[in-house]
Amino acid sequence: AMRHVFFSEREVARSPWIPKDTKAREIKTAGVIGCGTMGGGIAMNFANAGIPVTVVENDPKALERGLGIIRKNYAGTVERGRMKPEDMEKRMGLIKGSTKYEDLKDADIVIEAVFENLALKREIFGKLDKIAKPDAVLATNTSTLDVDAIAAATARPEKVVGTHFFSPANVMRLLENVKGAKTAPETAQTAMEMGRRINKVAVLVGVCDGFVGNRMLYAYTRQAGFLLEEGATPEQVDKAIYDFGFPMGPFQMSDLAGIDVGYLVRKERREHAPTNKRYAYTVADRLYEQGRFGQKTGRGFYLYDAERNRKVDPEVTALVEQVSKEHGRTRRAIGADEIVERCMYALVNEGAKILEEGIAARPLDIDMIWIFGYGFPRYRGGPMHWADEVGLAKLLERLEHYYQSADSDWLEPAPLLRKLVKEGKTFRAWAAA
Repeated sequence: AMRHVFFSEREVARSPWIPKDTKAREIKTAGVIGCGTMGGGIAMNFANAGIPVTVVENDPKALERGLGIIRKNYAGTVERGRMKPEDMEKRMGLIKGSTKYEDLKDADIVIEAVFENLALKREIFGKLDKIAKPDAVLATNTSTLDVDAIAAATARPEKVVGTHFFSPANVMRLLENVKGAKTAPETAQTAMEMGRRINKVAVLVGVCDGFVGNRMLYAYTRQAGFLLEEGATPEQVDKAIYDFGFPMGPFQMSDLAGIDVGYLVRKERREHAPTNKRYAYTVADRLYEQGRFGQKTGRGFYLYDAERNRKVDPEVTALVEQVSKEHGRTRRAIGADEIVERCMYALVNEGAKILEEGIAARPLDIDMIWIFGYGFPRYRGGPMHWADEVGLAKLLERLEHYYQSADSDWLEPAPLLRKLVKEGKTFRAWAAA
């Protein structure tokens, strides 16, 4: 598994979707729209690589606050002895704040990093199209939204690409680059080369709801949600996933990221696909309505003290039992093996669908996304490599078992998985064919 990760980390930078002789545009200057958590972190990446960057924020106070957080982040690195004070000042000197879009007119790449709202992003790209120079790359830091719909707001969709950074953007290694239907090879190659320059593990993927990482995450976390409804508790699920090798389980992760963030993404999805049962009402939605947003409010799936130490909350246990009752479910004891199988096999199954649909070029692309973006245990090699090691026949047999016993289409085995088992192949063999 570790050998697989070592070689895949190098191979993933060369996407088979980009012709080998494609040249990237040189990035001498960059622009970022939004100086919040994501925008500030993205700006730091450019400054760290010695690339001047202009950060645009509509509200002067928000801009000042954002630049202050960037300085505070650098100061913390200096305090820990990992950076010299003069290097901090040099990097801060590369970051310019502005409230005017016009200040982005000379940037070689502009990355929009505002809230996940399609209408807002389309409005911004319409403005950028009129201001940015003709050969500039226009990128959107969306985690779920349709890059093609955003590109359509411009007269240059071939210059538009998705650049999905992971939070905190100045720390997390993964960069999920998204190639739209009209994204030019040069544009995609520029995004991949940018990733290398700012020390990211860049992976090129296609357009679908949630792309590769978050689409698979949703299959995994919804399965965790079903386990709650059927009899498990948040702490039981989190412990089983932690023991499997993740740094934290799905509910602890939700509290860390912010239950409000997940709720707003689900709300956006429901509005665009109101009949899709995949975005059904959840325990997390109830917590959001109670103002329990996770660590930031001291209450989420768990209770947190001032040092953010967590403990089980009896109110959440009662809420979970109430939701089970409302859904007509009889709660039962659920073991750690079932938790891991249901969550991890659902993850792999969604990965198989993604490969078959051509949203990811290779199983190794999925493995690198999940190791560097979501904490999948490195020593297991990523979900698709791990599935090959478990044995696809065993994985299919257990999926079929859960699919037949559950009142849900969530665990229906992917056609590719059934095909590979029938042919006695692995994901690795399928990719090599």
